[in-house]
Amino acid sequence: MENIGVFCASSNKMDSVYYESAAELGMWIGQNRKTLVYGGANCGLMEAVAKAVKENGGQVMGIVPKKLVVTNRVSNFIDTIIYCNDLSDRKEFLIDKSDILIVLPGSVGTLDEAFCALSANTFGMNKKEVIFWNINGYYDLLFSFLDSLKHQKVLNKPFNKFMYKVKTLNEIIDICEK
Repeated sequence: MENIGVFCASSNKMDSVYYESAAELGMWIGQNRKTLVYGGANCGLMEAVAKAVKENGGQVMGIVPKKLVVTNRVSNFIDTIIYCNDLSDRKEFLIDKSDILIVLPGSVGTLDEAFCALSANTFGMNKKEVIFWNINGYYDLLFSFLDSLKHQKVLNKPFNKFMYKVKTLNEIIDICEK
């Protein structure tokens, strides 16, 4: 796994534990000379993970929609920029350029990206694994809902074949290094 895709919040108003966790992930990516593939914004968890990757010797690939350029919200920590038109393009590039995908806390954009990757896998369009880092139980309700899909018999392919629910960075590292 050389290219680690990360989906996460652009909010600057979250609890500090989320920024600290994003920085820990970025530190691991950087120290292991991996490439972060992410949405390219200079705010929120996105900036926290990118900064930590750069400060620890890794590379950063930003998938940057035009809107970020126009609003001057492109991170200065990016080594390689891939410009795209909109969020749909960004999702496609993020998934395509990543070997594995990690979902940190985020809002509807983060969930949109994660579910696009999950649905592409269930449809057989890729075999990308998706790791949800459930920091402080952030995704507990989402996991509960996804588990209910199993009981309602609407899943054609079980998520547990390619979706991981983890609570620690060490669990992420174990998955990425297997």
